[in-house]
Amino acid sequence: MGETDTGSVTASQQDWLAQLEAESRGKQKAFMDGIAAKLGRPRVTTAPAHPFRGAPDFWNGFEWPLEERIERFTDNFRSVGGHVERLADMEAVKRFIAAKATELNARYAVRQHQPELDALGLEAAMPEVRFSVWNTDPEEHWTARAAEADIGVVLVDHAAAYTGSLTVLSSQDKGRSVSLLPTVLIAVVPVERLHTRLGEILVRFDAAGRQGLPAGIHFISGPSRSADIENDLTIGVHGPGIVYALLVGRQ
Repeated sequence: MGETDTGSVTASQQDWLAQLEAESRGKQKAFMDGIAAKLGRPRVTTAPAHPFRGAPDFWNGFEWPLEERIERFTDNFRSVGGHVERLADMEAVKRFIAAKATELNARYAVRQHQPELDALGLEAAMPEVRFSVWNTDPEEHWTARAAEADIGVVLVDHAAAYTGSLTVLSSQDKGRSVSLLPTVLIAVVPVERLHTRLGEILVRFDAAGRQGLPAGIHFISGPSRSADIENDLTIGVHGPGIVYALLVGRQ
């Protein structure tokens, strides 16, 4: 029985692949040359220079004062169907959430396991609502609890006025399902976390490096919206259909 010349087969395959690549590149060159000819100019074959990286200096230094940040965020968030309330303190936040739960006839709610939300005492203030605190029971099916919830309550990590965006990070105590699955989302936004530009938020993640990144970074700009090819807009298909941003402090 004859031996198989593995080296010859491999060399033959490499030659065949090289031939295919050469043919592909030749077709690509002919295609691009044809476009350049129709445009009446020579084809660009070298990459353009990029002397600048990132946002220009004037944009990095751009910042609105706090009251304008609040006004711009409010306008932008409301323009896409979100709701914004300006509240003096966390006690006002508790009253708002309790009143909204009564108005919506809510029966189930889920919230992040955060010290600021723990201190609100929502469970005592709303005994008629079954409140689940994320990841406090290892036997619980937390995604299911969030999916059945009428209301989800989160503490926002950052917000950007220019884009009307909330930034919510995921961690062991801050499951992404709390903001993604309930019918209504109530996002508590301390005003000191409200920035002018989205870049002010993104640069923090860059500075933290790969090892310092959270499990998830979620940008929320109003209620869930989805449109088909005929531009029929539907609200609440892939997330909460109602979103409240509660701007808290410095009134």
